[in-house]
Amino acid sequence: MRWQGQELGVADAAALPGLEQLNGLVQSVTTPEFAGMTFHEVLCKSALNHVPSSSAMPFDWTVNPYRGCSHACVYCFARGTHEYLELDAGTDFDSQIVVKVNVVDVLQKELRRGTWMREPVALGTNTDPYQRAEGRYKLMPGIASALAESGTPFSILTKGTMIRRDLPLLKDAAGHVDVTISTSIAVFDDELQRIIEPGTPTATARLETVRAATEAGFRVTVFLMPIIPHLTDSIAAIDHALTRIKDAGASRVVYGALHLRPGAKQWFMQWLEQRHPELVSSYRGLYPGMTANAPKAYRSWLAKRVRPLLRVHGLDGRAEDDAPRGAPVSGLAARSASIVVTSRGRAALPRPAGVGDGREASARLF
Repeated sequence: MRWQGQELGVADAAALPGLEQLNGLVQSVTTPEFAGMTFHEVLCKSALNHVPSSSAMPFDWTVNPYRGCSHACVYCFARGTHEYLELDAGTDFDSQIVVKVNVVDVLQKELRRGTWMREPVALGTNTDPYQRAEGRYKLMPGIASALAESGTPFSILTKGTMIRRDLPLLKDAAGHVDVTISTSIAVFDDELQRIIEPGTPTATARLETVRAATEAGFRVTVFLMPIIPHLTDSIAAIDHALTRIKDAGASRVVYGALHLRPGAKQWFMQWLEQRHPELVSSYRGLYPGMTANAPKAYRSWLAKRVRPLLRVHGLDGRAEDDAPRGAPVSGLAARSASIVVTSRGRAALPRPAGVGDGREASARLF
């Protein structure tokens, strides 16, 4: 990694912002309970990241306590951001986790500034704030408390179930500010989920989180994203997913097709060649060259499948493309799929995340 080659206290003019000196790296940690993973503990200089107005993302501020993600989702959009740290977008992204150990203290100071206007803040827009590392570092309770105490509304996006630990705290915070919680449920086939999202909880476990949030008094929206061409886009698969979503007590669904951004695209195609070589040529046709989005024709075809099934199951729903920047939401991004819970009865409108000017979501974190 870039910082491992630096001399203590000597600035590196070619380094990314915040990595000019080794001083920010506290230590790198490996522990038996997290076999195969390394946590790089760093001291961040800022916690709040501003998203430029030119961005298509429907939020203006983010906080990202972790870089890299142990969920190891093959399609994760954020993989490419690890390359800014001279780590690879594949195995390193899954196992080399950067932890901003002082993020709560820094955030509290930033929220006390007179210039802070208490705009909505989105958590989990780069990598998951409730991934396995959170079990060790417990940063989210402090972050949520700091935001609520300052009068700042916030949203959380996660594929994990660890958020259930903080539901009492979040429910209390929702008495003071708008709180939106989200968790991903993209794959409902257990075998496929194990190989495409190997570090995530099962769909069943995540649906139980939907129930828990509902029982806590939140209104729940499930984001069925990404729908993966030829793997999860059949009528049977969509119907099965919506049946389980409805049974879990959700009232609304947002759906969208797979995105394959740089970094993620190479890793996903490598996985596809190993697991489903018969689909490679089709994917090259759907996502040619540097294309990241599924073609409009496919998205229209998908909508014609999903919308009638939403009506059959009595679920309100829409496509992810229907969330323009500036929509009246609490500020949420969807990396892939998510459950949205809002204390004020307003469902947030996420889009695939990736924030800022190309470096904000990846480099300006230290």
